[in-house]
Amino acid sequence: MRKVFPLFVVLGVLLAACQPTASESPSASEGPAESAAAFSPMSYPEGGPQDCSYGGEFSEIKAVDELTVEFTLCYPDPAFLSKIAFTAFAIADTADLENNMENHLILAAPNGTGPYSLTQWQRGIQLVLDKNADYWGENVGADQLVFRWSTESAARLLELQAGTVDGIDNPAPNDFATIEGDANLQLLDREALNTFYVGFNENYEPFDDVRVRQALAMGIDRQRIVDQFFPEGSVTASHFTPCAIPLGCEGDEWYEFDVDAAKALLAEAGLANGFSTVLNYRDVVRGYLPDPNVVAQDLQAQLKQNLNIDITIDPQESGTFLDNGTAGLLSGLYLLGWGADYPDPTNFLDYHFNNVANHQFGDIDTSVTDPLTTAGTTLDTEVRRASYVEANNAIRETVPMVPISHGASATAWKADVAGAHASPLGNESFAHVTPGDRPQMVWMQNAEPIALYCADETDGETLRLCEQVNEPLYVYEVGGVAPIPALAEECVGNEDATAFTCNLRSGVTFHNGATLDANDVVLSYAVQWDSAHPLHIGRTGSFEYFAAFFANFLNVPEE
Repeated sequence: MRKVFPLFVVLGVLLAACQPTASESPSASEGPAESAAAFSPMSYPEGGPQDCSYGGEFSEIKAVDELTVEFTLCYPDPAFLSKIAFTAFAIADTADLENNMENHLILAAPNGTGPYSLTQWQRGIQLVLDKNADYWGENVGADQLVFRWSTESAARLLELQAGTVDGIDNPAPNDFATIEGDANLQLLDREALNTFYVGFNENYEPFDDVRVRQALAMGIDRQRIVDQFFPEGSVTASHFTPCAIPLGCEGDEWYEFDVDAAKALLAEAGLANGFSTVLNYRDVVRGYLPDPNVVAQDLQAQLKQNLNIDITIDPQESGTFLDNGTAGLLSGLYLLGWGADYPDPTNFLDYHFNNVANHQFGDIDTSVTDPLTTAGTTLDTEVRRASYVEANNAIRETVPMVPISHGASATAWKADVAGAHASPLGNESFAHVTPGDRPQMVWMQNAEPIALYCADETDGETLRLCEQVNEPLYVYEVGGVAPIPALAEECVGNEDATAFTCNLRSGVTFHNGATLDANDVVLSYAVQWDSAHPLHIGRTGSFEYFAAFFANFLNVPEE
């Protein structure tokens, strides 16, 4: 960081708890942590390659020299470059991890290599970022970038129309025509690479009975929800993964709406008169859910009318809701969704149904997990296709959730904003956006970021902020989904995709002045990979993305 705000030393405890306190950001560390000693390459695990019987993807991550890193895998990974391009795998400065993880300062003071650096976080109000004058890559963005937020789409549009913000996320579907008809604005559609679903945890009654879950699969009028509450271009989900993703829609389509069949299943389960439960959600607009309040109310009415299920609606704070879901603490129905991180079924299916760090659905049947493991560890397209047929049919049979839709969405901007775009991954890059002749660009999204060490976050608004500050070895092309080199000049795989050698860019510096080297890469991955690592802390310690993308942690503690 270029500025130091000692006040945060006093407020460290509040930051660790992520309380909504308005204050300024601390420095990421007390200055460059450069060592005069010769480079000493690090490898992990320290004793040599890991026996792959632990069930994860990595065997070893090794710094060969100052600018070369080798990843040795336990099995082929057809999506490796797409995975390492994701925000959760941004490379951190070694000294910053060592000095600011345990005290939790890293949660509010990201020290990245990206085009912007965080200079102020006024909690509940805004985040302010300044252009990184020493950035290694292209940055045509504004000198200053401000993140603001509002849960109300109407409020975001009013600010855009008034000219107090330059761009907004997720305008309401009913406002698309208004924006398109305003010569001072521009609307940019976002491809529907997302899934909205109704979830439940089968470890809680009555969802422990597959007949109840199947009844819900048949008893919700999913098409009505899409027609009534989603913008044009949205589709009712036939599978959990959007069909636009290759191999996404193998196997049988989802159940048709059939109230009589649903009632019969409930009767078989001894619930002919229905039951009572709660419906949790977070009041945050997403591309996959444009108006959570009205959708929750519609589901409440539908389930009462169709199946005599009494629903109590219980909205939760965004971070609390996500944490409760991950920990498996949501005992009733809940509304959640997923936007693509990269265009492969592993991103949708493995994260949700073959992820040791995600307990939101309870215990997933091996009829689902076994074929997903096969599909995610082979380069053979036809083997993958057959495995996804098997996995999707098993998801349909066991019903860990009910997929509702793949929702269209958009971003909206002032007409004079150059480089405006709507990323299909929701990771708009503001270094490529010029707000007319204004030195400051203001972006308004749906919610405030939760915390800014994004290796341990899953929230889209949080990740978008991190993407302006931190960088992985690869990133996704602007406005697209292809992985392209970033901190690595290239990563080259061997013939069977079981080993990748990454050559780093020379002379890249972190915001605190430290120089990027291969040891930073090794440690950034190691603290996520190893559950027993002293820096495996984060905000919650879940590190969901690592487990979802790379199968398992080292040294997983017994339950």
